[in-house]
Amino acid sequence: MKTYLVPVDFSKTSVHAADYAASLSHHTDVGHIVLLNAYFVSIYETMLPTPDMVQLTEEDVERNAADRIEKLEKLKNRLIKLVKPGVQVSIHLNRSHLLRAVIENISTKNADLLILGSKGNSSIEDTQIGSHVLDISKASPVPVIVVPPAYNFETIKRVVVAFDFKIVTATEPLEALKRLMNKKKAELLVVNIDKAEHAEGDAEKAAIAASLHNMLGDYNPTYYYVNDNDIINGILKFAAANDAQLVIALPRKYSFFQSLLHNSVSQRLAESSAVPVLLLK
Repeated sequence: MKTYLVPVDFSKTSVHAADYAASLSHHTDVGHIVLLNAYFVSIYETMLPTPDMVQLTEEDVERNAADRIEKLEKLKNRLIKLVKPGVQVSIHLNRSHLLRAVIENISTKNADLLILGSKGNSSIEDTQIGSHVLDISKASPVPVIVVPPAYNFETIKRVVVAFDFKIVTATEPLEALKRLMNKKKAELLVVNIDKAEHAEGDAEKAAIAASLHNMLGDYNPTYYYVNDNDIINGILKFAAANDAQLVIALPRKYSFFQSLLHNSVSQRLAESSAVPVLLLK
């Protein structure tokens, strides 16, 4: 991975995500971390007063922008001391909606990875989880790491891969996984998230296992089933019990990915998960 894009709204959680990016730089081949702040000012806010009779002037907007740039520069200067030597840290201010700003900067900055705090990143409210994290995760064309607010970075030694064995023939997300794992010497724990029972000796199960071993054999993974009706809870308990530093959700359209991007589940994940979650694309 060459470039990380980190949206920050100056909430504690988004700054924590930036710190995570700096720590992660010591364990990957990243060369550039971009700190992005986005804010949108409607033209009507400069033309019409609010119900409180407040009307923004262009000077107000410019002062707002200057204040944000100053905060970005302070964060940049702090991260420069934390990143791996040689890693560039830059800042970017977008006067647009956050989602648009993120998608545009993924393209213009050639970002390989998006790192989000699991709360904050709202153009209006800095303290609410909600649609911004969810919408960005859905729309991002590159992998997304969602960092819980209480997580303290640890060297990635053990990775839990949440995988629906039914879609094992989908090789595209597996290629993304290979690119990630090629940079790390981590233990790979592949967990089936399908709720269906799998009887021993089942021919389909044997074929799936053979296919998985063929695709991931270089990484010597171990395979598990999660016996929990609550898939998210089962995955997170498994990750905690096995001292994992990262949970990876492989598929795009499948059950675990959809569950992660469901509002209520994502809020639970943000509030209770002790482990960052990487959504591969």
